[in-house]
Amino acid sequence: MANRAVKSPLPGTFYRRANPQADPFVSEGDRVEPGDVVGLVEIMKNFHEITSEEAGTVERFLVENEDLIEAGQNLIVLSD
Repeated sequence: MANRAVKSPLPGTFYRRANPQADPFVSEGDRVEPGDVVGLVEIMKNFHEITSEEAGTVERFLVENEDLIEAGQNLIVLSD
């Protein structure tokens, strides 16, 4: 079983949901396909979608909701 990571394209604040009342974009155990939105990164009140580049199952999150993240940081571990 090969593990891969979804990385952040930008630095900022990571969000797992579109707003506090919304369901998370994805949860552990969910299947994602290339292009699926898995979170948001906020930079100076601008929100950018983080998408998966590969298909896989979300094994675990490496960061928490509202954590500060860096560009290139691994956010989510995907498994086959």
